[in-house]
This record gives sequence, structure tokens and C-alpha cells, in this order.
Amino acid sequence: MKSCRFRVGPHRPESETMATPAHVAIIMDGNGRWAKARGLPRLAGHRAGVEALRKTVRAAPGLGISFLTVYAFSSENWSRPKSEVSDLMGLLKLFIRRDLAELHQSGVRVRIIGDRAGLQPDIRGLLEEAESLTARNEALTLIIAFNYGGRDEIVRTARKLAAAVARGEIDSEAITAESFAGALDTAGIPDPELVIRTSGELRLSNFLLWQAAYSELVFLPCYWPDFSREHLADALRDFAGRERRFGGLAAQDVAAS
Repeated sequence: MKSCRFRVGPHRPESETMATPAHVAIIMDGNGRWAKARGLPRLAGHRAGVEALRKTVRAAPGLGISFLTVYAFSSENWSRPKSEVSDLMGLLKLFIRRDLAELHQSGVRVRIIGDRAGLQPDIRGLLEEAESLTARNEALTLIIAFNYGGRDEIVRTARKLAAAVARGEIDSEAITAESFAGALDTAGIPDPELVIRTSGELRLSNFLLWQAAYSELVFLPCYWPDFSREHLADALRDFAGRERRFGGLAAQDVAAS
């Protein structure tokens, strides 16, 4: 079984204040390989992945996280075998039906990002119900990226703004990085300071391409079903030691200049 130790990024001087990210995003990868390693069907891996998600959502508020985004189903996942897509849709329905009451009671607000056009009416209804029921909750905002792709989101946003320009509602010169961000699916949600990916893959896979421009990245070699509160806490400790420059100089370089 793979260890969940991760590579460590550049660290800040110990004298600087350590910070907890308000927004953590997770690419939950490796369910199928977890199942294959155990001689189980892929569905068993996805079911175990849902349980790992439950544990992570329960742990997040206690670790100081205010926003948690999870990559549940990408716009490219439709290319998977129909049987697996059907299984994933069934697990989504089960998660919302079984867990929505607990999420609401725990003060979790649910938001869905991604393209809802073309989704089955029952799926859309469940997503809308989850958002509506939990809209006023404040303990944690759980953002579920469903039928989501970063490039698709940017294209849909560009089309939306272009249509507004064509209608004369806004001037093209008034479009800025800030106003563009305000038209994305994640409008009103701060950019993630930390993006975690399990399974050992070292890429974003079309996830939050705009929002993750300056996110810190942590790559874990273990599969998502093995992810636990301890792994999340370790990732947060690693983040706290990172030196975030946002294109500027390191603190020691500024002091020496």
C-alpha cells in the first residue's frame, strides 16, 4: 500500500506567522486503482472514495478550513464506460440523499460548480435542492465540482461576458481580471490557497485553472480512499511552512535589497 508522504515545497523563515488556508481544493484521484490493487470492482473504489469524502468534510471545519472544493466529476469523465458513469451518478444521488440532512445540521453550505446544461432532470433537481436547503449555513462551504472543466468554465464565462457586451450592458474595456473572476462559477468564493491531489499524479487535470493560479500544490502518492484527517492535517502543516510570493521576492530578498 502506498504511503501518503508528500514532497515538501519551499518554506518560509520560522519567524514568520504560520497560516491555515481558508480554502482547500482536492482532486480526489485513485479510486479505481485502489480497488484494482485489492482485486475489487471499480465501484467498490468509488464507494470507498465517498466515505473518504465524508470524513474529510467532517474534519475540515475543525482544522480551520472555511471552503472545501472537491473534484467530483469532470466534463471529460463522460468518456468513461457507460456502466461506470451510471455508477458514479448513482453514488452522487446516494451521497446527497443520505448526507444532505447531516450536512445541513452541521452547518455546511453546498455549492455546485460546473455546466448543468444537459444534465438529467433528477440530477439537476438534487443539486438545486442541496444548494437551496443549505444556502444560509456558515460552518463550511462545500463546493462540489460536477460536470466541471476549467477550460469549459473559462469559455462559458467569456461567452457570457461577450453576450453582455453585445447587448450593450457592459463595455469591453471594463472587463478586468476581477470582473472576469466575478462571472466564473466560483463567484463570491475566494481562490484556493491549497490544492491537494491524491494518487501520485502531478497535474491539475483541468481543475480550477483560473482560480489556482497562485495556489500551493501538494501531491500525495496514496489513493483517495486512503485519505484521512491526518493526511489533511499534514498537508495543512506543509502549507503553513510554504513561502508564498505571488510573483514577488522572498522576504529575505526584500530585506536585503
